[in-house]
Formats: sequence, C-alpha cells, structure tokens
Amino acid sequence: MEHPLMFDPDDPLLHRIRAIALSFPGAAEKVSHGRPTFYTTKVFVYYGASIKIDGEWIQHPESFVIHPDDAELAALEAEERCYRPGYLGPSGWIGVDLTDDTDWAEVRELIEASYRETAPVRLIAELDARSLADGDPEAHAER
Repeated sequence: MEHPLMFDPDDPLLHRIRAIALSFPGAAEKVSHGRPTFYTTKVFVYYGASIKIDGEWIQHPESFVIHPDDAELAALEAEERCYRPGYLGPSGWIGVDLTDDTDWAEVRELIEASYRETAPVRLIAELDARSLADGDPEAHAER
C-alpha cells in the first residue's frame, strides 16, 4: 500500500528546504513514506516528521530532519524547537521545527552537516572544491 502524501507541494518552506538540499553535489529528491526526502546514496534531510506521545502520532509538518554529528546532536536536543522523530530518532536523527523566525543560514549549515555525515567522500570533496572556488577558504579549513 502506498503512503499518502503528508506535505503540501506548494509549501513555501518546503521550497526553501528543497533549494538548499538540491544545491549540494549529487543531491536528488524523492518522496518516501509520504514525505520529501533529499539524498545522495543515503538520505541527508527529510521534510516533516512525527513523534509518538501517549500512543498518538503528533505531526511536525513544517520541520526538517537531519543526521548531525554527535556534538551537534547533543546541542540541538537541548533546544525547544527540536524533537526526536519517531523511527529515525534512535538512529541519531533530529527534527527542527521551522518558524517565522527561522535563521536560514543556520538551516543551510545544519543540512550541510547532515550531508557531510551521509554523502560519499567524492561528493564531499566536490563540495569542498566548490567552496574553495567560491572564495570560501575558511569553510574548507574548518573541515
């Protein structure tokens, strides 16, 4: 049985997440379990998720789910805007709710960190080369 779509294709927040995610080398989009997912050989960001509280699924439709490194995961867990999504949370994934106050530069950084956790080495090298070509040597030096 096919999952129903759990997102609005015209959602402007989805369009912003999509633009960020698809800007990374080798990135593509597919719908999985009713939600947009962005991947290379592995998924690096989902749009929307849910959590189970007292036996009921609570939707977080305007959020994104990433797989950060352990240090970033610990920092994000302390924030109210973040949640551990059902099924994915135990594997190190975390959801971040989007609001009117969302810092889109931070969203890009978080998605990039997740990309770096999941993408093949050759695509990360391509991203680093692109950063250097764009005149961003500090971004490359931090890695």
